[in-house]
Amino acid sequence: MTAPPPASYARISFALFVGGFVTFSLLYSVQPLLPTIADEFGVNAATSSLALSATSGALAVSMLAAAALADRSGRKRPMALSVIVSSLLSLLVPLCHDFRLLLGVRFVLGIALAGLPAVAMAYLAEEVPAARLGAAMGIYIAGNAVGGMSGRLTIGLLTDAFTWRTALLIQGAVCLAASVWFARNLPDSQHFRPVKVDLGTVVANLRAAVASPALRPLYAIPFLVMGNFSAVYNYIAFLLMRPPYNLDHAQVGYIFLLYLVGTVGSTSFGRMADSIGRARVLPIGIVLQACGALVTLAPPLWLKIAGVGLFTFGFFGAHATASGWVGARSGKLKATAATLYLLAYYAGVTVGGWIGGYFWIHLGWNGVILMVAIFLSAALVISLRIGPDSRDAPA
Repeated sequence: MTAPPPASYARISFALFVGGFVTFSLLYSVQPLLPTIADEFGVNAATSSLALSATSGALAVSMLAAAALADRSGRKRPMALSVIVSSLLSLLVPLCHDFRLLLGVRFVLGIALAGLPAVAMAYLAEEVPAARLGAAMGIYIAGNAVGGMSGRLTIGLLTDAFTWRTALLIQGAVCLAASVWFARNLPDSQHFRPVKVDLGTVVANLRAAVASPALRPLYAIPFLVMGNFSAVYNYIAFLLMRPPYNLDHAQVGYIFLLYLVGTVGSTSFGRMADSIGRARVLPIGIVLQACGALVTLAPPLWLKIAGVGLFTFGFFGAHATASGWVGARSGKLKATAATLYLLAYYAGVTVGGWIGGYFWIHLGWNGVILMVAIFLSAALVISLRIGPDSRDAPA
């Protein structure tokens, strides 16, 4: 692949950073509000988590259709429509006064969100040279981290200043403006070639991507690492808003500043993967994530925060490494493999975030960390069994 000019490469990286920012800001906007949603609508912690799981679940099942559409119509248009439409839908969420209606709007929002994550990894793999793919993927995931962080943080601050409904309205307006900028500034695809997509082709590509022994274990990694990541961030607010910590929404929101650590993790692990190989780097991220989770068992607040920071660093490092690995190994199946990877990722958000609620209800924070330990043990075993091949050679 011919490398794009430096200016074009910079535009691609920053535009995808903004797109990831919008997507993850909207996806996770309700996460710091789960205790408030539980109180206002009279539901338990696990049920309140459906406000997030409904969106992530809809996103997961919609990505196959979004990826098939992108194979036929191009990469940029589905991504631009995705962020604009989902930003408009987000403005309806704070108008819902029935929990079922709120879940319905969040479900449709998840369908709209699918367009960008289903296509972004394939777009990067096509437009960015292989030697720079790890770093570019790291920048994109850093945008995801910053979006997730700022969305949660500003929601907490604005909720304490106004109400949670006003907070969501303000966030939706900001995301809409950012989405319009993204649509205008993302470079058009230079290496995309349209493919006539029919059901038989989609099924054949899915079978090939699932059957590939080089790719199959990589689909398990995002489900496992994201499942426990979602659980920790879902229920840390329930823990910290109770005695002996008694934090308010704004103070809990500051916890999400630790996503800045995630941006460092994704970019640094991306460079390490390009330099020494992904097979060496992936287990490191998983182990760091596990160590951080164990530190959060300590009672002092500062140790819990430090543990969540280390946990976040390890997660984003593992995610950046595994997602780049899928792009490097998928060959002509880039779009399908990337979609399956992200389907597993958002299935992890949905399943892990919901199941974690029952660990929290019955066993408290120790139960949440028990679930984390189970998930990460499986992820570590899988990562150690993934052998490098010729496509994994350092750049």
